[in-house]
Amino acid sequence: MKKVTVLGVGYVGLVTAACLSDIGHQVTGVDIDKNRIENLKNGIIPIYEPGLEERVKKYFGKSLDFTIEVDKAITESEIVFIAVGTPSMPDGSVNLNYVKGAAETIGKAMNGYKVIVNKSTVPIGTGDMVANIIKKYYSGDFEVVSNPEFLREGTAVADFMNPDRIVIGNGEGKAREIISELYSPLPGERVLTNVKTAEMIKYASNSLLATEISFINSIANICEKVGANVVEVAKGMKLDKRIGKYAFLEAGVGYGGSCFPKDVKALVQIAKDNGIRFDILESTERTNEEQKKSLLPKIKKLLGENLSGKQITVWGVAFKAETDDVREAPALTVIQQLQENGAKVKIFDPVAKESAQKILPDIEFVDDIYESVNESECLVVVTEWKQFKEVDLARIKDLMNKPNVVDGRNLFEVGKMKEMGFNYLSVGR
Repeated sequence: MKKVTVLGVGYVGLVTAACLSDIGHQVTGVDIDKNRIENLKNGIIPIYEPGLEERVKKYFGKSLDFTIEVDKAITESEIVFIAVGTPSMPDGSVNLNYVKGAAETIGKAMNGYKVIVNKSTVPIGTGDMVANIIKKYYSGDFEVVSNPEFLREGTAVADFMNPDRIVIGNGEGKAREIISELYSPLPGERVLTNVKTAEMIKYASNSLLATEISFINSIANICEKVGANVVEVAKGMKLDKRIGKYAFLEAGVGYGGSCFPKDVKALVQIAKDNGIRFDILESTERTNEEQKKSLLPKIKKLLGENLSGKQITVWGVAFKAETDDVREAPALTVIQQLQENGAKVKIFDPVAKESAQKILPDIEFVDDIYESVNESECLVVVTEWKQFKEVDLARIKDLMNKPNVVDGRNLFEVGKMKEMGFNYLSVGR
């Protein structure tokens, strides 16, 4: 058992703390947000993530605790995770103020050898920066490890407990051994490398996945023009072992969330800072922004150019299913376009309503999926929630004023929708 402190109990930090508790370690989660800490102590989880609430409630008061007393937590730990926010700056670079603050706090509280673990997604060289800040306040022995997270929102707990790989970036043997022991209960291949390589692995992985999405969306746009089916194209591509069955080749309305947009921007900026043009990645970003706008022409194709006063229902605000995260969500672009065109918008999302209402206070949210389409002239599907695929389509059709559906996630079969009498447009089919 290791004694661990996690600085920052946001998305990454809270999942990390809960799951480390689950595999037998003594973990303290620390945050400067007093309200968040009190809520966690009372079993109120700030994010929606399957499996997270159960673990927090199961281990709190046993192998998991939460506090705002950061110095005490650090001094009592042998491993300290930095899992604070790393938001984007206007130029796409990463704001490291929270990481710098965490490093300073650690340096001032150090009372012996510890392993400092960068869990936040940070630019190459941040490990050195953290070490230098700590050295300003502490002259003893310590080591910094880069241990990037590969947690997908909606499956983060499962990803932590069953990782494809665990990247441990540190050139020295002692810290590497300690972190290897920390993760010993978990499966997955270990990638043992240096700090800077570990930092780059995270950016390179997310940027390639984002590129795959923009690539298949571009293929989808061609498919629509030439009469091909992008779903079948992607299926055929994935059978090539060099591409693989897990490739991110699901055409849709674009990617969003807290990782891909931020990490793509950051890697482009890192390249610029080092005198390198990253044209492919810049194109990935441009393509994605255009793809977010791609549903409006399809809506107008069904309803006409003038959308003023027309009732349109949007299914899904979260950037993907199984999360309440609406950051950079394609739905926000779609909704803004509809508002600018004078449409009356109703929204249904089974989980993200509360998160979305904070940034869409003037939009009508409906709590029942069938009520949401009542008297609607068009249904626009933007998030791939499982329950959307399981609806009674005949009932949906009866409730709508006009049976128009624009499917931004290809949830329904083209033939079936047309057979049922829907005017149906999807992506790349």
